Amino acid sequence: MAHNAEAMHDRTVNVEESPGYREQAALDPRITYPCYKSFDPFIDVERLKSLDGYITERVKRRIAASKDIQFYTGPYRLMGSAPDRPGSRMIYLAQSSRPDSYFDLNKTELWEPTEATSEFSLLMDFIATLPFKATGRMLIMYDDVCREVPAHRDHTDTEVCHDFIWFRTNLNKPFFMLNHETGDKLYVESHSAWFDTVNQFHGTDPVEGLSFSVRVDGHFTDEFRRRIPVPASNQASTPALWACSSE
Repeated sequence: MAHNAEAMHDRTVNVEESPGYREQAALDPRITYPCYKSFDPFIDVERLKSLDGYITERVKRRIAASKDIQFYTGPYRLMGSAPDRPGSRMIYLAQSSRPDSYFDLNKTELWEPTEATSEFSLLMDFIATLPFKATGRMLIMYDDVCREVPAHRDHTDTEVCHDFIWFRTNLNKPFFMLNHETGDKLYVESHSAWFDTVNQFHGTDPVEGLSFSVRVDGHFTDEFRRRIPVPASNQASTPALWACSSE
């Protein structure tokens, strides 16, 4: 199921000159931002939802132990004055043999499971059912304080598109896509999604209580990739083209 501007909420954004802002690269005319591609039809959503209490309990244990590192938005924030470490935290389920780089996320040979995988073994079993032939970075992103993750892009290379699935066991996290040119904001309504992280911004609104999501990067299976339309240019827009194409 595709999601695009039909479900969005309007919001005016005052775009500042910042590392996150630039003119949009050439795009397929079918693409309209903000958008995302729901992956709910391709995964076992009921199995995912059944992990809610399991993951919640284990994340709360880690909060009590204060053992996780802060989430880093990177430098490409829409508002240059917004914090790059807003306070949310990450649990790495895989770690790279190199320092963190967005351009290594799909270099699956660099990534090895962390000790946290034994703590989240049922989640790892679920990840094994996803349409990847190999996985790279895997992490849980969470917060239990009412604060936003400011709108940001992951990187700026429009010819790099990462295969990943973002997913969550419940709908508590108010996660959105944002078109910085129009100010249109679209909240993700599904349990899972793939989205353009380069030509549009994404972030999270403040919410009371614990909220979390999981992102798994890697390489989709060849069979699954045959479903995906490929743009002639601006490869980073591939998820957006799929979201905005009729099927």
